Amino acid sequence: MFESTPRYQNCKLRTMPIQLKRVYEKASAEDGKRILVERLWPRGLKKEDAHVDEWLRDLAPSNELRKWYGHDPAKWSQFKEKYWKELAEKQDIVSQLARECREKKVTFVFAAKEQQYNNAAALKEYIEKQSK
Repeated sequence: MFESTPRYQNCKLRTMPIQLKRVYEKASAEDGKRILVERLWPRGLKKEDAHVDEWLRDLAPSNELRKWYGHDPAKWSQFKEKYWKELAEKQDIVSQLARECREKKVTFVFAAKEQQYNNAAALKEYIEKQSK
């Protein structure tokens, strides 16, 4: 008749999808919280024009890794592997960010012209894998 298992036992926590957007694109209400995930402030952009809610430069790739990668798609897999090792050493900050991404709409904003192979995309993938 009635099952003895709790009704929501098999439900997973729903997560808000992390959005990605260039910081130079116009901000919108659909962005939710805009988090800049770059080590350096974007060239030629005034802080008041960026509409950034938080700047997490400590979660950006190290200067050495950033310079080595140089947005070369041929190095993408190696870049992610090295970047994820850096992120593993900052698990407390990553965990806080992952929690926030589960609770509200978040957009990682980035400066790179390369829209697919950039540190924001790598960070998004890392957090999504951690949340599974």
